Amino acid sequence: MALKALGATINIARGARDPPRASYGIKCYDYSIAMGLTEYKKKRNFAVTAEPKGGKPLPKLVKGACRFVIQKHDASRLHYDFRLEMDGVLKSWAVPKGLPWEKGEKHLAVEVEDHPVEYATFEGIIPQGQYGGGTVMVWDRGNYHVYGEDPPKALHEGRLHLVLDGEKAKGEWALIRTRMDAGKPQWLLLKSGESIRPILKKRDDQSVKTGRTMTQIAAQRDAEWQSNREEESKTGLKSRVKAALKKKRRSPGKK
Repeated sequence: MALKALGATINIARGARDPPRASYGIKCYDYSIAMGLTEYKKKRNFAVTAEPKGGKPLPKLVKGACRFVIQKHDASRLHYDFRLEMDGVLKSWAVPKGLPWEKGEKHLAVEVEDHPVEYATFEGIIPQGQYGGGTVMVWDRGNYHVYGEDPPKALHEGRLHLVLDGEKAKGEWALIRTRMDAGKPQWLLLKSGESIRPILKKRDDQSVKTGRTMTQIAAQRDAEWQSNREEESKTGLKSRVKAALKKKRRSPGKK
């Protein structure tokens, strides 16, 4: 099957699981990430939230294998965060309705601040009172490919034709910028190519990282305490243990 995009013809074997990566000429650009994460860091108190700070040296990236992640995020409103690894950061959009599945269907996507690449694996709790406080699930992840030779240029021009190869999302989508507001540029996430059967309700509420539901992630709260700070002092740990034991003595279990 031949697909034409941006003046290039790409041949994809019918039924093949992975598009030939080299054919897309994509590069995972790794420029300086200091400026890209300025807004992200301004909005967060890393002494409170376990979200990654970013800014660490990145491993060598493989040409043609750029990551994407979609995180289900129950903050002030439930939405999906769509992220593409590019320029050494995760370019990010908040998508209230999630991915469209029918060909031609369009969903609003609001561009937000760049996130560090470490955020691609974050699943857990952002403490209330922090920016984006709530439950975060790794809803989908995989590789993405962009038609054309220069993905950052396509992003700057406001039109990205994507092929997603994730655990849930497989197929073609397009990101099209519709408005350039100073604060949050607005885009449309368009389902291009063939229509795809929507994800079942059970699968929609299941993490591809841990298999947990949003309720289970919120109840277990494990990632809230997996801090990226230095190991907590023994004194602090002892204080929490004493407090927990004291609370248990006040509320004895049934015999």
